[in-house]
Amino acid sequence: MSGTDDRSGVGADGTAAGADGDRTGAEPGGTPGAGADAADHVRGADAAPTPGASTGAGTVAAPTPGADTGSGADTGSGADAGSGAEAGAGSGADGAGGPSALTTPRGRRPVVAALMLGMALAAIDGTIVSTAVPQIVGDLGGFTVFSWLFSGYLLAVTVTLPLYGKLSDTFGRKPVLVAGIVLFLIGSVLCAAAWNMGSLIAFRIVQGLGGGALQGTVQTIAADLYPLKERPRIQAKLSTVWATSAVAGPVVGGLLAGYADWRWIFLINLPVGAIALWLVVRHLHEPARPRPAVRPRVDWAGALAVFATGALLLTALVQGGVAWPWLSAPSLGLFGVSAVLAALTVVIERRAPEPIIPGWVWRRRTIASVNLALGALGLLMVAPTVFLPTYAQSVLGLGPIAAGFVLSVMTLSWPVTAALSDRVYNRIGFRLTAIIGIGAALLILLAFPLLPYPGEPWHPALLMLLLGAALGLFQLPLIVGVQSTVGWAERGTTTASVLFCRQVGQSVGAAVFGAVANGVLAARLLDAPVTGLPDDLDAVARALEDPGALSAAATDYLRRAVDAAVDHVYIGAAGAAALALLALVVLAPRRFPVITETAGAPRAAATAADRQDSPS
Repeated sequence: MSGTDDRSGVGADGTAAGADGDRTGAEPGGTPGAGADAADHVRGADAAPTPGASTGAGTVAAPTPGADTGSGADTGSGADAGSGAEAGAGSGADGAGGPSALTTPRGRRPVVAALMLGMALAAIDGTIVSTAVPQIVGDLGGFTVFSWLFSGYLLAVTVTLPLYGKLSDTFGRKPVLVAGIVLFLIGSVLCAAAWNMGSLIAFRIVQGLGGGALQGTVQTIAADLYPLKERPRIQAKLSTVWATSAVAGPVVGGLLAGYADWRWIFLINLPVGAIALWLVVRHLHEPARPRPAVRPRVDWAGALAVFATGALLLTALVQGGVAWPWLSAPSLGLFGVSAVLAALTVVIERRAPEPIIPGWVWRRRTIASVNLALGALGLLMVAPTVFLPTYAQSVLGLGPIAAGFVLSVMTLSWPVTAALSDRVYNRIGFRLTAIIGIGAALLILLAFPLLPYPGEPWHPALLMLLLGAALGLFQLPLIVGVQSTVGWAERGTTTASVLFCRQVGQSVGAAVFGAVANGVLAARLLDAPVTGLPDDLDAVARALEDPGALSAAATDYLRRAVDAAVDHVYIGAAGAAALALLALVVLAPRRFPVITETAGAPRAAATAADRQDSPS
């Protein structure tokens, strides 16, 4: 295929009729190609159900004659084909490994509450430690390695995402989520009991091992519980919880460290996690699945290889330019070993019967393009989340709270456009909606270097408000869209894949943009009118916290240098947005091949998708 279109229709009996000849709707009585003008097609994964009968998969087979078959509706939800509007239990197939049959909003409510609490735990613990570092270092020591409090948690979350995704597809979502919450709570207790910096870092890694299960499984269960047309609402809620928790983390951490004890930063996880655990155990009921003919095997060799490769690569990216120079022996050694392990991982995964990272997540154009696009999103998000606070404090002269507000306005607009995005992609499609969002984000990022110096705080705040709106229109349609192109048995792996790519993009962005900022700053300081100035971004930021210690000329020069460094970072972020745009325009199918599952369909759906989405 050319890669410009994924064509399939929905036959009158609910079967998929492939306009390209891959699927012909061979069920007697079917009308091949009916509804072929739907923007994002609904594929039947297996034999067609009886017309008008509920499939038990969260879908309604065969709309009545004259009903809208989704013409012009990118999600295929115009006639409830593929939307599951009537059953409301998700898109998995009951009796074939489908999700929980929670068919009413009231029945879902406790599970949704548990998902939100789990998402809040994973998000807040990524940032809550930042403002408590002085108290922690003062108590435990270890100033030279305290950055691993953040890096260790990030590494553990990132490298375990693929493993948890595969485990949730193999053994079910509930046991993986329960294990993740328990592991996270154990890590929290151990962190609170830490006796030195080394033990605290080790226990933060334990926390991260649980956090990886929380991140991926929560998003997967949300897609299982809700039909296609309702998924934007739950995903928008989860996005709101994530953004709010991440922004609130430093505030909560500072308050607890200042007015209680830094150990309470971890102890407050216990009641929240206990409630989430009880809700999951009590209310999340996955239907019994048929016993497989062959006992499921976990690819532990592949899991170990993925873990080792990711850990070494992310360590090189996180510590390069900080703990040692980029071209030093430690950096080059870590990158070299990572490359060897990556090649070994590919060999192991290609031979494994059930690989942790199956090849189809890159062979299918839809998933591969979303992987690349969200990886680029992680890359570009480093500009506002890491460098904007430095800009607000060092260039605009704002305090920490005001600087945090400049960034936090993004969390106001992001959930709003995410929640409303379904009204857009129902009309024009997942791909085009995301293209509009990332195209707008590209222009907004390019506008940042055009801000006047020194400018007013509302200037970057307005850009962040607009950027949040653009990215809400970009990210959620891609996540909902890619989850809708796979069956229950592959949704965990698919969700983990895109989240893994986003996390890796964030780590790469922190390393690359940190090097860019320090390089620009060093070049500017070579021509400084005074001597004795700091020579890296962190040192400059600390110096500008007490501008009275510098001359007026030196202060202004440093502020202009920081302004130039951050401008270059935003130009780089715009380049990342351009990469995401390119991935969607060139690689993504024009119409996402949305599926509707019937009993026994997941494996058939995978086979059809491999055939249709693979690059020609």
